[in-house]
Amino acid sequence: MFLETCRDMPLWLLAFLASLAAGLMSGVGALPVLFFRDISRRTQDVMMGFGAGVMLAATSFSLIVPAIDAGGGGVPAALVVVGGMTLGGLFLWLSDHYSPHEHFIMGPEGADPKRLRRIWLFVIAITLHNFPEGLAVGVGFGGEDIRNGISLAVGIGLQNMPEGLVVALALLTLRYPVRQAIGIAALTGLVEPIGGLIGAGVVSIAQPLLPWGLSFAAGAMLFVVSDEIIPESHRMNHAKAATVGVMIGFLVMMFLDVTLGG
Repeated sequence: MFLETCRDMPLWLLAFLASLAAGLMSGVGALPVLFFRDISRRTQDVMMGFGAGVMLAATSFSLIVPAIDAGGGGVPAALVVVGGMTLGGLFLWLSDHYSPHEHFIMGPEGADPKRLRRIWLFVIAITLHNFPEGLAVGVGFGGEDIRNGISLAVGIGLQNMPEGLVVALALLTLRYPVRQAIGIAALTGLVEPIGGLIGAGVVSIAQPLLPWGLSFAAGAMLFVVSDEIIPESHRMNHAKAATVGVMIGFLVMMFLDVTLGG
């Protein structure tokens, strides 16, 4: 019944609503700081690892595999995926290099970070992180593959919850008020519907671009996982605990992809 209702909706609206729901999970994940403001760094790193695992599985099963299928399989499809992932990674590398932002642990990066208030450095960092996720959801609905888009949205929503909590906790350590920390964590997820609309729009206008769009999103997400999430989670000698989180997140997303996307 739910899937039939989704199929009756325009693709752009479905992608927008799904990526919006996934983005709002950042705010939902931040709500526990209303009651628990002292969550151990080890627990935070495990949650970050969980998010990385979810994104790795989504990249593999919900983006790369469908991209190869959409490209017709074989060497030509593999070359398209290689090209698209390279472009996606390059796009995030350039954005990371030229946009002033700040990592929670590793400090400021990019062009002239001292010119911006610290809070906006955090916002830019999370925006760079969340945009390819929304793009992935939007592209995931391409080719009228409703199940694949839904599994991506659910998985990314799950990943956003621990991320939202970590963002709020980090802001609390900088003495931001609780409500403001939750509000900022929620706002960082609202860039995802923009990515969702762009992704859905591109593949709707030009269906042959579907494998390129899927692989571009995969490359962007893979870059985020390796450059942002995993290094952040390996702080304070918590690498093994974070790795357990990665494995759990990967298995959860793989299960969701098989059950929802199959």
